[in-house]
Amino acid sequence: MPPPLLCPSLLAGDHANLAGSVRLVEEVRLTWLHLDIMDGHFVPNLSFGPQTLAALRPHTQLFFDTHLMLDEPHRYIEPFAKAGANLISIHIEPAFDHAGTLARIRSLGCQCGIVLNPGTPADAILPVLDRVDLVLVMTVQPGFGGQPFRRDVLPKLQQIADWRRERRLGFRLEVDGGIDLATAAECRAAGADTFVAGTSFFRAPDRSKFVAEFARLG
Repeated sequence: MPPPLLCPSLLAGDHANLAGSVRLVEEVRLTWLHLDIMDGHFVPNLSFGPQTLAALRPHTQLFFDTHLMLDEPHRYIEPFAKAGANLISIHIEPAFDHAGTLARIRSLGCQCGIVLNPGTPADAILPVLDRVDLVLVMTVQPGFGGQPFRRDVLPKLQQIADWRRERRLGFRLEVDGGIDLATAAECRAAGADTFVAGTSFFRAPDRSKFVAEFARLG
């Protein structure tokens, strides 16, 4: 597996000073930023739109890991790509052309990912597994930060990691939801290499120490 990659979630940052939250990520020399995009339909919450990405993009070189929690993500690929997303992930659960949407993301110069909710079986993503740069396994039901980690998702994470090894695929395996040092270690043992941390990162008493301890999951 590649070294563990810590990807703070801007959703847990200071919404009155998002640029300041971005700087906190840069100060500890991390390279990825997770952006949760919610439409109030697929998940019961609203967050950022493409305008937020476009406003932040000129001020940072961070890799924008953009997670679309939308009923109709295929309608918004171009705006997010144009706004500066580096990777755009879509959920498998809504009914739309997943393969075509992933291809469209790639054609716009972005990496692409597929996402599963906790209750979605791993085999739901098998038809597109060889077409993605990232698989995101949600370890909480998406919509709100601060939820407890769901250990019942670990076998699914292990299954996807096994498929990756057996098929010699190169996608990153990301987890999001209730991720702290302890739960990240469990996910790492199951095969994860990319970790979205919101509350545990932004509320850490010493973020530099948190990042250093995270790197030891290797």
